[in-house]
Amino acid sequence: SFCNVVGFRPSPGRVPTWPTMFAWNTLTVEGPMARSAEDAAFLLSVLAGPDPRVPISITESGAAFRDNLQRDFKGTRIAWSRNLGRYPVEPAVTDVCERARRPFLDLGCTIDDAQPDLAEAAEVFQVLRAWQMAEVRREDYRSHRDLMKDTVIWNIEQGFELSGEDVSTAEVKRATIFHRVRQFFERYDFLVLPVAQVAPFPIETEWVKEINGTKMETYVDWMATCSAITVTSSPAISVPCGFTPDGLPVGLQIVGPFRSDLQVLQLAHAFEQARGKLAGALQV
Repeated sequence: SFCNVVGFRPSPGRVPTWPTMFAWNTLTVEGPMARSAEDAAFLLSVLAGPDPRVPISITESGAAFRDNLQRDFKGTRIAWSRNLGRYPVEPAVTDVCERARRPFLDLGCTIDDAQPDLAEAAEVFQVLRAWQMAEVRREDYRSHRDLMKDTVIWNIEQGFELSGEDVSTAEVKRATIFHRVRQFFERYDFLVLPVAQVAPFPIETEWVKEINGTKMETYVDWMATCSAITVTSSPAISVPCGFTPDGLPVGLQIVGPFRSDLQVLQLAHAFEQARGKLAGALQV
């Protein structure tokens, strides 16, 4: 989003991760970054596929991602969310994303302002992230704590303080979110929202501490529009959608139902083409 390129977060298991400490991990995934949705799909065709070393790997090969991404989207039902109904988003980001409605309408999509209920997503993400950080970085923390950033130390120590009940409760809540989102996608084909809540910020700023007067409690809160989607296990893509008045890039996030990876890439590709045609028409 911050670099004006495409980034695709596939469904867990689409790209097998090896080696890994967490064989059944579905919180973090690996996926392609590229110049376009078409290029991302081509790279995914190489990355995706079954792997006997990875128990959650999807058995389908990556061959389908080499096919033409062209598809008719007339009548496609899109749920449009400015902030998932709960997170502050900079006005400049909202303005750029709102202008991106037009290409979807030109494709024949119908758009409703709607979002699934992700009330517990931030809590679930913070617990599971801290739990993983504590395990993955345990030895580094014990041997080299003095070389670590304060934010990383905080996140690891948050993990050390978790109880078994904390983790199991987070997993139960995550399952509830999954089914809530699954039912949401029975009414809509895709969810579209901003990738990040802020435009790219100066490198000297370690992390964003306030948005629209709302204080960010932790160093990852300013990207809750991403982490909330992470918790759902839905495939999601960041596709460039324009620039702020200061010339900073903004990414639009297209989210699909569980394992609808190809469909998400197809819509991203169609959006790129429609946006390009619209830009050309405006220049004429």
